[in-house]
Amino acid sequence: MSKSEVKKVVLAYSGGLDTSVILKWLQTTYGCEVVTFTADLGQGEELEPARRKAEMAGVKEIFIEDLREEFVRDFVFPMFRANALYEGVYLLGTSIARPLIAKRQIEIARKVGADAVSHGATGKGNDQVRFELSYYALEPGIRVIAPWREWDLTSRTRLIDFAEKHQIPIAKDKRGEAPFSVDANLLHISAEGKVLEDPWEEPGEYVYSRSVSPEAAPDKAETIEIEFKGGDPVAVNGDKLTPAQLLTRLNELGGKHGIGRLDLVENRFVGMKSRGVYETPGGTIMHIAHRGMESLTLDRGAAHLKDELMPRYAELIYNGFWFSPEREMLQALIDKSQEHVEGTVRLKLYKGTARVVGRKSPKSLYSMAHVTFEEDSVYDQHDAEGFIKLNALRLKLLRRQRQG
Repeated sequence: MSKSEVKKVVLAYSGGLDTSVILKWLQTTYGCEVVTFTADLGQGEELEPARRKAEMAGVKEIFIEDLREEFVRDFVFPMFRANALYEGVYLLGTSIARPLIAKRQIEIARKVGADAVSHGATGKGNDQVRFELSYYALEPGIRVIAPWREWDLTSRTRLIDFAEKHQIPIAKDKRGEAPFSVDANLLHISAEGKVLEDPWEEPGEYVYSRSVSPEAAPDKAETIEIEFKGGDPVAVNGDKLTPAQLLTRLNELGGKHGIGRLDLVENRFVGMKSRGVYETPGGTIMHIAHRGMESLTLDRGAAHLKDELMPRYAELIYNGFWFSPEREMLQALIDKSQEHVEGTVRLKLYKGTARVVGRKSPKSLYSMAHVTFEEDSVYDQHDAEGFIKLNALRLKLLRRQRQG
């Protein structure tokens, strides 16, 4: 399909510098009608300015949709049932948002009869892969326009020059400069670029917006309780909440205590390393609480199998394969494991840490009668001798053979 054959394109539009430039670029380069789609995933920003900027650019069809509940219920919660961590630490806040945006973008493209979809991800990053794998999984014949791979605006400086030439408003951060790259949703906020590109430089406090520094957090610990049902959190301190409400509440609690900060050099799917600074206050608490609940309710074999599979599951999400059959297969296994993960976890929040201090469940596998150091009538300690000897048999045979 040539440029002239593209009549209408749906653009994932934030109203920021990149997508504002892309909107104008699509209009001038492809001569097509542009439909904008702005998703409210809980980024905490007023979205009406995006509508006004799109209107100023002559956009006739503008979609601004609140997807917060769907985001947490159908994407964040399933991922957290797996305890997913990329490279052992990253809670995948950006990664898990992309398939939902792509899904809704494709639905809008079908609705308005668009020929193509477009995104603002660069040719160096992971997001181009996440968006486009999702597009093709949902609509194999869709045309994808990735401006960063086509145009000659190869730097942020050129982008700003283009914006000024076409009188596109540019957001300014508190230091009077065009902001470093930020991605935000209800699960996390990330920052990268500018001084953060040097992994030796410590990020200043101005980088953080969802949490106080642990040093400035309250000097007194706060105790909270999270209730789980089917592997998902359903209440905080006895208050039943919707998924988005619950994550919002945990974000407030975690941010107050400086929880969830991460300074990470990660391996991108495209092959390079990148440095990002992440804040995931509510997600960090939820992750720790969920593991605390599983410790009481999951069988050892099931728990260990989940832990073995988790890195693969996390990598699939990081690399953009949410809609792949292998992710769906793993999800079915994970969801089966969560049937009896219910009960209440008590945690203490204090200066950047969330610590499990209690857990209880009607489905608990913990037997005080078996583990007590006091006298019991349910466990014969003599049985351990044969158990140990059988497990030691192959080790003894190996040592004898090697000794000749």
